[in-house]
Amino acid sequence: MAGQGGAIESSDTLLTTRILDNAFQSSLESNKKWAEETSKRDADFFPKSAKGQAPQILWLGCSDSRIPETTILGLKPGDVFTHRNIANMIHPTDLSLLSVVEFSVRHLKVNHVVLCGHTSCGGVNAALGNSKIDVLDLWLGPMKALREQHVAELEKLEGAEKATYLSKINVKHGVEQLRRLPPVLEAMRDRGLQVHGLIYDLATGRLEDLHCGEHESAGKKRLAVFETK
Repeated sequence: MAGQGGAIESSDTLLTTRILDNAFQSSLESNKKWAEETSKRDADFFPKSAKGQAPQILWLGCSDSRIPETTILGLKPGDVFTHRNIANMIHPTDLSLLSVVEFSVRHLKVNHVVLCGHTSCGGVNAALGNSKIDVLDLWLGPMKALREQHVAELEKLEGAEKATYLSKINVKHGVEQLRRLPPVLEAMRDRGLQVHGLIYDLATGRLEDLHCGEHESAGKKRLAVFETK
């Protein structure tokens, strides 16, 4: 098939384009059906949603397409404020993350901050390897440092078990980082905000609570160091 300028498009290219177009158009049709069915079940849902939001949970998760937080929690749009990135990393200088935390904690007044990792995470597998992956090498640097710190434990494990172990370590470390952020630190002190760490098992659809609670003395030490006045 000849295009403009005499360029020839292969049948494979045309087929791929049609498949991609079909996937996009299908998603729009699916949205239309979902909106209609939702309105039938609850005529007030969209009008109420348009007036504002009052989520109780801030969800910080991985960008992986298999973990839609509202779906796996069995909740509805408006119930969960969300931020996702590669391998659910908590970088204290990530302006996108900090903006989400600031708005949800200080303005929406969420009562729970949830950091969720998962099994079979590509970012975790990359951190366990030594292949050059350009900008992701920088992004996953803190997880590589965790790998270095826990090398003795990790060397005793194999395959998926090793990856899940590092994923859990990364979540627990992220919870510690979150608790040091000023909005979280203040909300924990002033109104009992809770910070949780979870792992989502892709093979079962179940969430595992990593029980990231801490002794009262740990909170006092953190306040003494990170609280600003």
